[in-house]
Amino acid sequence: GAGAAEEQRQRAGGLITQQEPLRPPKTAPLGARIAEHPQQRGMPSGSQDKVAVPDSGPAMAEPQVSVVPVVTSNLSAKAPEFYPSGYNTNFNQNVADCSFEDGYLTLAEYVQDFLNHLTEHPGCFETEIEQFAETLNCWVTTDEALRELVELIYQQATSVPNFSYMGARLCNYLSHHLTISPQSGNFRQLLLQRCRTEYENRNQATKGDEITRKQFHAFVLFLAELYLNLEIKGTKGQVTRAEILQEGLRELLNALFSNPVDSNLICAVKLLKLTGSVLEDAWKEKGKNDMEEMIQRIENVVLDANCSRDVKHMLLKLVELRSSNWGRVYGTSSHTEATPENDPNYFMNEPTFYTPDGVPFTAADPDYQEKYQELLEREDLFPDYEENGTDLSGPGD
Repeated sequence: GAGAAEEQRQRAGGLITQQEPLRPPKTAPLGARIAEHPQQRGMPSGSQDKVAVPDSGPAMAEPQVSVVPVVTSNLSAKAPEFYPSGYNTNFNQNVADCSFEDGYLTLAEYVQDFLNHLTEHPGCFETEIEQFAETLNCWVTTDEALRELVELIYQQATSVPNFSYMGARLCNYLSHHLTISPQSGNFRQLLLQRCRTEYENRNQATKGDEITRKQFHAFVLFLAELYLNLEIKGTKGQVTRAEILQEGLRELLNALFSNPVDSNLICAVKLLKLTGSVLEDAWKEKGKNDMEEMIQRIENVVLDANCSRDVKHMLLKLVELRSSNWGRVYGTSSHTEATPENDPNYFMNEPTFYTPDGVPFTAADPDYQEKYQELLEREDLFPDYEENGTDLSGPGD
């Protein structure tokens, strides 16, 4: 015992006098670590496998380690002993598989950034929507998260110009690919519930101030896009449109025509140009005469309402468009240059412009023809192309 104690003091003295920092060897094999504590492995204390200790002196040699056979363990790093009671061992794996990229901390940040990206680059929808839905399936696992997702998309589609169509496509895709379906309703059901909140306020909104009406009109056009793009799959595999939206659009039109100020009438014209043909077909299938009643209301507005002359002109053009079966031409005919006289689809094909703040400016808006003609007369805007887009460059260019 005395000899062993003296040996330990000599070893300690040798290490202290060298003033070397305490650090593990660069390549310390598992056997070396095991050899340092033989009693912990059930090895005899008198084992000849010992760690060589360097002597004191200015030139200390590299530690020499005698290697013992590597002892393997059957204990897994995922064993319950490594986790506190009540810890979900699958959580870290889920986070690793579904973590947001680029440091997103919340669902709202991730979704809003994707919506903004889709607004600026709508062509990315086809290539990126699948990955977006897969990520949402990992993170939208509660009723609260699903409601937050619905609200984010709804706000983007009703507050950002030109996003109503893309928002409707996004809603259609998610309604078929989100796996969560809580008791409060799946994605489509919660979306329609959110739309109903605004729908029930339709009469007050059409009578509100300019800002209120503008927000309501954005909702109306988003609902129209939803009606055209939201696919409902029946029990037999057939695909139909949401009938509840069909009835909702009719009541929205009635509300707009019941308060015939210019902005409400312009919104009604845009809605009918967008969905008129589809609505009329659906009503006719049920034997209803709703579109005839709607056209009659338009004619009454033209005769009696105190709207501007430009808006009355728009309404008459809409009646003319409907009389030509909404510009749908059946059958083939020889190619001729399209004119208002020989092509009932002529006005439907007119281009859409955008104001500096991003609001669409179509043939349904006042002064459209005058401003469109001014653009056409500025030949510097179209140095290489005709009005119809035909390239004027020479052959082979």
